[in-house]
Amino acid sequence: MLEVKQISKSFSGLKAVQDISFKIEQGEIKGLIGPNGAGKTTIFNLISAVFPLTSGEILFEGKLISKMKDPSDICKAGIARTFQIMKPFGGMSVLENVMVGAFNVTNSTSTARKKALIAMERVGLAASKDMLARKLTTSDQKRLEVARALATQPKLLLLDEVMAGLNPTEVEEFIPLIEKIRQDGITIFMIEHIMASMMRLSDRIIVLHHGEKLAEGAPAEVTSNRKVIEAYLGGGKQDVED
Repeated sequence: MLEVKQISKSFSGLKAVQDISFKIEQGEIKGLIGPNGAGKTTIFNLISAVFPLTSGEILFEGKLISKMKDPSDICKAGIARTFQIMKPFGGMSVLENVMVGAFNVTNSTSTARKKALIAMERVGLAASKDMLARKLTTSDQKRLEVARALATQPKLLLLDEVMAGLNPTEVEEFIPLIEKIRQDGITIFMIEHIMASMMRLSDRIIVLHHGEKLAEGAPAEVTSNRKVIEAYLGGGKQDVED
């Protein structure tokens, strides 16, 4: 579905991402991990046209998308994303926030409302549709981010630390939501620092270190990779499994 070919990104001479290549197959959940500053969100920004590539290519369903300069065109092509830092339109209702996403695929207010209500139902926010977005809990603001992305009807969903800042109970509630999104036919590419969740959810995991791909494989392969343990996970294999 997505093919990333030797992409690089430099900022004023600083190489944030260097010669990264990988593929994402339709229907899978692929994880992206690495220390802070490893280049994870930069990769999301390159895929979604927030930043232009310095070099390399990105193809989606066989079509070159790395020449697109407008993030809305990437979204219309079928790729949606959430952001690490939640920025809801606080003075608007939850429903209105989600409709913003739906308007990327329709000009009809009634259609946008229907799409938004469906997305809110999927993430468990239907009962909060008339609440001001700024009054939502952190967990529900995370769900709002996902609902707004789902309202664009994506084929590929990029989730940037949607479980960060949640307590263990909230994390456990979020995992089935992500699994259900995949069951509904949406491919997922996700960044997360909660390793136990990544190991449960991901079919395969990419590990970044200093802007370079350190490893890629099934969760069991990654957790037993000595380079990964030394560079990122630390301590030993038991730390990963815990």
